Amino acid sequence: MMKDFLTLDKQLCFAVYETGAAFTKLYTSVLKPFGLTYPQYLVLLALWERDGITMKELGEQVDLGTGTLTPMIARMQENGWLRKDRSTEDQRRVYVMLQEKAYVERSNITQQVMQEIQLCQISLTEYDELMARLDELNKKLKERTNLSTV
Repeated sequence: MMKDFLTLDKQLCFAVYETGAAFTKLYTSVLKPFGLTYPQYLVLLALWERDGITMKELGEQVDLGTGTLTPMIARMQENGWLRKDRSTEDQRRVYVMLQEKAYVERSNITQQVMQEIQLCQISLTEYDELMARLDELNKKLKERTNLSTV
């Protein structure tokens, strides 16, 4: 059993890696006509859910550090997707707000993404099951990390 476990095709990490790469490729092709990258799409998703959050909250939501998020937000601002406003009460706090372009293009972007996912022939039930299993796996990995730091 241990011998089989050590083969590449039996590695869960490799299966997740390959699947992640395939998703990135899929999203890259869908988002390219909009001039967006996959991480920028994640930013838009977060802001479509809750517009006007701080850079810190946005970074936590999309799991990106300031070194990655700051230049990405700057590019999105240059391209008319969003804007940043510094708080008048606390200069350290910067809010990120969607621009009209993000609202206008929302249905076009989400429709294209949905069509591509449907072409993968993933049923709604299967989609929900996959999300649940991945959430469970992610939780277990985080719990393991928390236990190892205690």
